[in-house]
Amino acid sequence: MDQNPSDQYQYTTFNNYPQGYQPAPPGPPTPAKTNGKSITSLVLGVLSIVVPYIGFLLGIVAIVFASLSFKELKRTGEQGKGLSIAGLVCGIVGTAIYGIILFILVLAIIMFASAGVENYSTF
Repeated sequence: MDQNPSDQYQYTTFNNYPQGYQPAPPGPPTPAKTNGKSITSLVLGVLSIVVPYIGFLLGIVAIVFASLSFKELKRTGEQGKGLSIAGLVCGIVGTAIYGIILFILVLAIIMFASAGVENYSTF
């Protein structure tokens, strides 16, 4: 079989687009990055409600991170405002719960300490 070289396929690594043809842009634009401080405030806020004993401190740190993330979100335009709000609310709730528990505990200690030993005396 006699083959003519013009009948054979030719492979090239170059894009041979017709004149004036523009390829489509690659995919949809990527969404904005989520702020790390927003995520941190949410995690610490939830932990402030769940973790006993140190929930008071975790709630305070969650409130601080939420306020820092609000400022950073305005400046950079990142996502995460809802996470910051949720972290702030959970941090406030956790701090309030453990603050009330701590207040009741201190009040109980003071009341029992001031009861005096003379009430239990047998003399």
